[in-house]
Amino acid sequence: MSIYDRLILPRLIALAMRHGELVPFRQRVGRAATGRVLELGIGSGLNLGFYGPDVTSVVGIDPSPALLRMAEDRSRGARFQVELVEAASERLPLDDRSVDTVVTTWTMCSVGDPIEALREARRALRPGGSLLFVEHGRAPDPGVRWWQDRLTPAWKRVAGGCHLNRPVDDLVRAAGFRLDNLRTGYLRGPRPLTFMYEGQARTG
Repeated sequence: MSIYDRLILPRLIALAMRHGELVPFRQRVGRAATGRVLELGIGSGLNLGFYGPDVTSVVGIDPSPALLRMAEDRSRGARFQVELVEAASERLPLDDRSVDTVVTTWTMCSVGDPIEALREARRALRPGGSLLFVEHGRAPDPGVRWWQDRLTPAWKRVAGGCHLNRPVDDLVRAAGFRLDNLRTGYLRGPRPLTFMYEGQARTG
């Protein structure tokens, strides 16, 4: 792993994820989460401050030691137990049916195998549990998709493997989830980077 990937990129990711326009998404996800939460790609722990009173504990998974150190700092003083684990989302070190909610925010773009990661999340969910997700991905407009497809090969090399063109709703369904609700739309900024998927899904 290069110095850029090990030291510089985690700080750039942590800075980008602090953008104020992302806060309402984090608030909605945090209010909807319940019980024992598995957060895929917890990063620097920015969601920790938004989890509501129905959350009893959080297991945060991330492959970056640098980001997990930042998350550890944010976890101090949390009213619920926080366990941080260095691992890939495609190989979760959790028992079957051991969590009540899975949360993924701006994570599936950079996971090596997003369908396998979501299948692992489904395996870990208890019956009746939910997947809460906010992701950027493939846009509906042909002109924007054209740019996403052409920018992604270069973009993922400098942005930690981030793909601009993944169809998030299709990935969720392909992993065996049933979409309960889905909202999509653009944030302000360059359209190839800002098409958002926000939703909830369940097993079944």
